[in-house]
Amino acid sequence: MNIIPWELRRMRRFRRDFLQPGSSTFELVKTLSENGYLWADENKRYMLGARLIQLGAYASSYLDLNKIAAQPLKDMMEALQETVFMAVLSGEEIVYVAKVDNYRSISNNARLGGRKPIYCTGLGKAFLTFLPEKEREELVSRLGFTPYTKNTITTKEDLYKQLETFREQGYSIDNEEIEVGLWCAAAPVFGSNGRVEAAVSVAGPTVRMLENKEKIVRTLLKVTRELSEKMGYIL
Repeated sequence: MNIIPWELRRMRRFRRDFLQPGSSTFELVKTLSENGYLWADENKRYMLGARLIQLGAYASSYLDLNKIAAQPLKDMMEALQETVFMAVLSGEEIVYVAKVDNYRSISNNARLGGRKPIYCTGLGKAFLTFLPEKEREELVSRLGFTPYTKNTITTKEDLYKQLETFREQGYSIDNEEIEVGLWCAAAPVFGSNGRVEAAVSVAGPTVRMLENKEKIVRTLLKVTRELSEKMGYIL
């Protein structure tokens, strides 16, 4: 007598109950299949598709980066006594993947997993500055330029002028563009393929940050350079 493993029985019930034409689950699986996230063999057994595997590898790389960056970000916070962030790019926004608070931190609405526009944040502009030109132009063409403060960049022309300066100096700045009273400097972390994998920033009250700007920028560039090297980027 052949015994069917419980996993196989469960999958058979799943196909019987949910993967019938017309069901919402059927339509979802169909959409995932059509877009390469799932694939089915001749027996209609569904497995992970190439695109889903790629996404998993992509997520894994950020998990690795978080692990590599954890101590350097903490050390930078302690050295500068200001809040440190790390973010990744997601469409026209950045997503915070790390935040190291300092006891002197001022209240802000940045949180882990939170999203912010790329055109008015130091982290976002670090990505824009070092993206390939064609990719940058395509991304900028989709931006809406909502003003958050009187300092917010609201035109493509002004943004491109900023990015030119940022590229020359190797880091970007948010001068109260998304929150009044908040200033930050940000720099990119490159991967082994030469692309920007993440960006790191230091943020705090404008007056205090400007008083220590030289030390902040020097420390930021040192840390992001070391993280890039650990990610396999050859300077």
